[in-house]
Amino acid sequence: MASSQPLTGIELIDCAKANAQQGIVTAAQLCGYEADLNSFQRELKQACQNIGVEVKELSDLITDQQMMQQGRGIEIAPDTPSEL
Repeated sequence: MASSQPLTGIELIDCAKANAQQGIVTAAQLCGYEADLNSFQRELKQACQNIGVEVKELSDLITDQQMMQQGRGIEIAPDTPSEL
């Protein structure tokens, strides 16, 4: 569900992270920025800087775990449980 007003701070970061895999247009809309992608990116970068995280683009918020769940990564594991 899209926010009725633009989110800021940690709420913006949480919303953007949750929707990052869907792309910047969808993430901006769901975070309350409609089609104003410039404001969305600017506010997201500022919110991340405020908590000491450097984000250059939305995809930086996608975690390795999220990528694995979507099948975008490699899993490194032994062939059998006895081969640890």
